[in-house]
Amino acid sequence: MKTKLNSSEIEIKKKIIKVLKEQGFKINPHVRPAEYNKTTFRRIQQKARFEQLSLHRNFLIDSIKKVKNYCKNGSEIIPEEISLELREVQSGSLEEILFRWWNLVWWSIPFQRSYGRQMRFLLWDKTHDAPFGLICLQSPVLKMSVRDNYLDIPKDELDIWINMSMQAQRVGALPPYNEILGGKMVALALTCNEIREAYKRKYRNYISIIKGRKLKPELLFITTTSAFGKSSLYNRLKYNGETVAMSLGYTQGSGTFHIPEELYQEILSFLSQKGIDVTRGYGHGPSRKLKLISLGLKCLGLPKFEYHGIKREFYLFPLVKNLKEIIHYSEKPIWVDRPFDKLVDYWKERWAIPRAERMLEWREFDKNKFFQKVEKMLKGL
Repeated sequence: MKTKLNSSEIEIKKKIIKVLKEQGFKINPHVRPAEYNKTTFRRIQQKARFEQLSLHRNFLIDSIKKVKNYCKNGSEIIPEEISLELREVQSGSLEEILFRWWNLVWWSIPFQRSYGRQMRFLLWDKTHDAPFGLICLQSPVLKMSVRDNYLDIPKDELDIWINMSMQAQRVGALPPYNEILGGKMVALALTCNEIREAYKRKYRNYISIIKGRKLKPELLFITTTSAFGKSSLYNRLKYNGETVAMSLGYTQGSGTFHIPEELYQEILSFLSQKGIDVTRGYGHGPSRKLKLISLGLKCLGLPKFEYHGIKREFYLFPLVKNLKEIIHYSEKPIWVDRPFDKLVDYWKERWAIPRAERMLEWREFDKNKFFQKVEKMLKGL
């Protein structure tokens, strides 16, 4: 039997439907994009993106000068002389300011707050003294059918193996490096020895929150999803003939980005008034927000509205050669050996230099025009 909604609850329900339609969804009776193409998907995510930009507007405007100082025009870059290093981002550092600014501004997919374990890396071009690309790793959701079906993990061991992996929330190159396939380099770097070693140092005393188990500080694999549909970045990504990213299929198309923060807070208030625990944060895992939104929508008579219909391709980056054997037969890890410097050399020869010679768009990037455009956009928020 359905619970009758009061006037304020009906108002929240109407707001949710209105916001979804404004974003470009149709409701018939469930949520679906009006059209299935990348232009529509980007437009749908614009509201969440601008919400994030507005929230951090002061920081973004105040940091423009500093960020611009470490950005290069395309004409200043000599692809053959690019020399990269991997920097782990520390709190309060210059790298953190640059990481945070670009993470919010550069991508059409909005940044979402990380939960649980988190590691951030900046790829830095030492020759040109400029940030090259970003990597943001976080705790994965505990249950993900496309991943769990492939690995066939026993249910009572799910927390063990998923807590020996990370989800790459942000993977990509910054301008002008993106035009010479810098994204391929950043994706390759997910599997470098240095990230695995940094993880071991950081989480040597890590205890799984869910069951209180102390786990080995070993990063066995990294997962990520494409932005929309099939990914040109991860498909056919190889290193010396070895497949780097394995496509496991597609996600079910659920998430929280299409529910703005203001409405999320109203949903939490609505659930609290019903006596439902809405505690978030440390110890509740990365899927807590999705669970609360799903419950709130169901109580408001909008079941399954957390399914937005934008399916993403799911990729697994093994850091060992015997992942399934480790999980099922307790074999010792046979680690993939990929020094960061070797990956850089391979990327330059395989992708960067041929692309730079074949297509010259990268030389046209003008940092003055770019930052003027960004500043104008931010001040208009």
